[in-house]
Amino acid sequence: MEEWLIVDGYNIIGAHEYWKTLPLEEARVQLIELLSEYQASSGRRVTLVFDAHRTAGGESRETLGNITVRYTREHETADQLIERLVKKNRASGRRLYVATSDYLEQRMIFGQGAYRLSARELLQEMKNMKKEVAKRIDEDKQGRKRTLGQGLTQEILERLESIRRKK
Repeated sequence: MEEWLIVDGYNIIGAHEYWKTLPLEEARVQLIELLSEYQASSGRRVTLVFDAHRTAGGESRETLGNITVRYTREHETADQLIERLVKKNRASGRRLYVATSDYLEQRMIFGQGAYRLSARELLQEMKNMKKEVAKRIDEDKQGRKRTLGQGLTQEILERLESIRRKK
Protein backbone atom coordinates (compact mmCIF):
# COMPACT_ATOMS: atom_id res chain seq x y z
CA MET A 1 0.00 0.00 0.00
CA GLU A 2 1.28 3.43 -0.95
CA GLU A 3 1.89 5.76 2.00
CA TRP A 4 1.99 9.54 1.95
CA LEU A 5 3.04 11.83 4.77
CA ILE A 6 1.93 15.46 4.96
CA VAL A 7 3.93 17.43 7.53
CA ASP A 8 2.96 20.68 9.27
CA GLY A 9 6.45 22.19 9.13
CA TYR A 10 6.28 24.89 11.79
CA ASN A 11 4.48 22.54 14.15
CA ILE A 12 7.36 20.04 13.90
CA ILE A 13 9.98 22.78 14.25
CA GLY A 14 8.21 24.06 17.38
CA ALA A 15 8.28 20.58 18.93
CA HIS A 16 12.04 20.11 18.39
CA GLU A 17 14.12 21.42 21.30
CA TYR A 18 17.02 22.58 19.15
CA TRP A 19 15.22 23.75 16.00
CA LYS A 20 12.92 26.07 17.90
CA THR A 21 15.99 28.04 19.05
CA LEU A 22 17.26 28.57 15.49
CA PRO A 23 16.32 31.24 12.96
CA LEU A 24 13.34 29.92 10.97
CA GLU A 25 15.21 29.62 7.68
CA GLU A 26 17.92 27.46 9.26
CA ALA A 27 15.35 25.28 11.04
CA ARG A 28 13.42 24.84 7.76
CA VAL A 29 16.58 23.74 5.94
CA GLN A 30 17.41 21.18 8.64
CA LEU A 31 13.84 19.82 8.64
CA ILE A 32 13.86 19.52 4.83
CA GLU A 33 17.17 17.63 4.89
CA LEU A 34 15.99 15.24 7.58
CA LEU A 35 12.62 14.61 5.90
CA SER A 36 14.41 13.94 2.62
CA GLU A 37 16.47 11.23 4.34
CA TYR A 38 13.33 9.96 6.07
CA GLN A 39 11.49 9.62 2.75
CA ALA A 40 14.38 7.68 1.22
CA SER A 41 14.44 5.34 4.22
CA SER A 42 10.70 4.93 4.85
CA GLY A 43 9.43 4.92 1.29
CA ARG A 44 6.65 7.33 2.24
CA ARG A 45 6.00 10.18 -0.16
CA VAL A 46 6.56 13.35 1.89
CA THR A 47 4.91 16.75 1.45
CA LEU A 48 6.07 19.47 3.83
CA VAL A 49 3.70 22.41 4.39
CA PHE A 50 4.73 25.82 5.68
CA ASP A 51 2.34 28.56 6.69
CA ALA A 52 2.89 31.68 4.58
CA HIS A 53 -0.57 33.23 4.97
CA ARG A 54 0.85 36.58 6.10
CA THR A 55 3.02 36.83 3.01
CA ALA A 56 1.61 38.48 -0.09
CA GLY A 57 1.35 36.27 -3.14
CA GLY A 58 0.11 32.93 -4.27
CA GLU A 59 0.72 29.44 -3.07
CA SER A 60 4.11 28.05 -4.04
CA ARG A 61 5.46 24.57 -4.46
CA GLU A 62 8.98 23.26 -4.96
CA THR A 63 10.85 19.99 -4.85
CA LEU A 64 13.82 20.00 -2.49
CA GLY A 65 15.86 16.88 -2.04
CA ASN A 66 13.23 14.28 -2.79
CA ILE A 67 10.31 15.90 -0.96
CA THR A 68 7.67 18.40 -2.01
CA VAL A 69 7.66 21.67 -0.05
CA ARG A 70 4.51 23.78 -0.20
CA TYR A 71 3.91 27.28 1.12
CA THR A 72 0.31 28.42 1.64
CA ARG A 73 -1.25 31.21 -0.35
CA GLU A 74 -2.03 34.57 1.15
CA HIS A 75 -4.74 34.40 3.86
CA GLU A 76 -4.53 30.59 4.05
CA THR A 77 -3.14 28.67 7.02
CA ALA A 78 -1.05 25.52 6.85
CA ASP A 79 -3.98 23.65 8.42
CA GLN A 80 -6.27 24.71 5.57
CA LEU A 81 -3.76 23.61 2.93
CA ILE A 82 -3.22 20.29 4.72
CA GLU A 83 -6.98 19.69 4.77
CA ARG A 84 -7.16 20.43 1.03
CA LEU A 85 -4.28 18.04 0.33
CA VAL A 86 -5.92 15.27 2.36
CA LYS A 87 -9.26 15.70 0.54
CA LYS A 88 -7.57 15.83 -2.86
CA ASN A 89 -5.19 12.89 -2.36
CA ARG A 90 -7.15 10.29 -0.43
CA ALA A 91 -7.58 7.26 -2.62
CA SER A 92 -8.05 3.54 -2.45
CA GLY A 93 -4.71 1.83 -1.97
CA ARG A 94 -3.18 4.94 -0.44
CA ARG A 95 -2.69 5.63 3.25
CA LEU A 96 -2.34 9.29 4.20
CA TYR A 97 -0.61 10.39 7.39
CA VAL A 98 -0.51 13.93 8.72
CA ALA A 99 2.22 14.93 11.16
CA THR A 100 0.94 17.63 13.52
CA SER A 101 0.31 18.12 17.20
CA ASP A 102 -2.48 20.61 16.55
CA TYR A 103 -5.51 18.99 18.22
CA LEU A 104 -8.14 20.61 15.99
CA GLU A 105 -6.21 19.65 12.87
CA GLN A 106 -5.93 16.05 14.11
CA ARG A 107 -9.73 15.91 14.51
CA MET A 108 -10.28 17.30 11.01
CA ILE A 109 -7.95 14.83 9.33
CA PHE A 110 -9.43 11.90 11.26
CA GLY A 111 -12.80 12.92 9.87
CA GLN A 112 -11.39 12.80 6.35
CA GLY A 113 -9.89 9.33 6.76
CA ALA A 114 -6.24 10.24 7.29
CA TYR A 115 -4.02 8.99 10.09
CA ARG A 116 -2.07 11.25 12.39
CA LEU A 117 1.42 11.30 13.75
CA SER A 118 2.11 13.73 16.54
CA ALA A 119 5.15 15.95 16.15
CA ARG A 120 6.87 13.96 18.89
CA GLU A 121 6.13 10.65 17.12
CA LEU A 122 7.51 11.88 13.81
CA LEU A 123 10.64 13.28 15.47
CA GLN A 124 11.14 9.91 17.20
CA GLU A 125 10.67 8.01 13.91
CA MET A 126 13.27 10.23 12.25
CA LYS A 127 15.66 9.76 15.18
CA ASN A 128 15.23 5.98 14.94
CA MET A 129 15.78 6.13 11.19
CA LYS A 130 19.07 8.00 11.69
CA LYS A 131 20.21 5.37 14.22
CA GLU A 132 19.31 2.53 11.84
CA VAL A 133 21.18 4.14 8.95
CA ALA A 134 24.22 4.75 11.17
CA LYS A 135 24.08 1.12 12.31
CA ARG A 136 24.01 -0.13 8.70
CA ILE A 137 26.94 2.08 7.77
CA ASP A 138 28.89 0.86 10.80
CA GLU A 139 28.20 -2.77 9.88
CA ASP A 140 29.40 -2.12 6.34
CA LYS A 141 32.58 -0.52 7.65
CA GLN A 142 33.26 -3.62 9.74
CA GLY A 143 33.61 -5.63 6.56
CA ARG A 144 30.34 -7.48 6.51
CA LYS A 145 30.12 -9.09 3.11
CA ARG A 146 27.30 -8.03 0.86
CA THR A 147 25.26 -10.75 -0.79
CA LEU A 148 23.26 -10.55 -3.99
CA GLY A 149 19.96 -11.11 -2.18
CA GLN A 150 20.60 -8.68 0.65
CA GLY A 151 17.81 -6.17 0.99
CA LEU A 152 15.31 -8.18 -1.06
CA THR A 153 12.00 -9.21 0.47
CA GLN A 154 11.27 -12.85 1.17
CA GLU A 155 8.62 -12.82 -1.56
CA ILE A 156 11.11 -11.67 -4.21
CA LEU A 157 13.72 -14.20 -3.04
CA GLU A 158 11.14 -16.98 -3.36
CA ARG A 159 10.16 -15.83 -6.87
CA LEU A 160 13.79 -15.76 -7.96
CA GLU A 161 14.34 -19.23 -6.52
CA SER A 162 11.31 -20.59 -8.41
CA ILE A 163 12.65 -19.05 -11.65
CA ARG A 164 16.05 -20.58 -11.00
CA ARG A 165 14.58 -24.06 -10.50
CA LYS A 166 12.48 -23.93 -13.71
CA LYS A 167 15.53 -24.08 -15.98
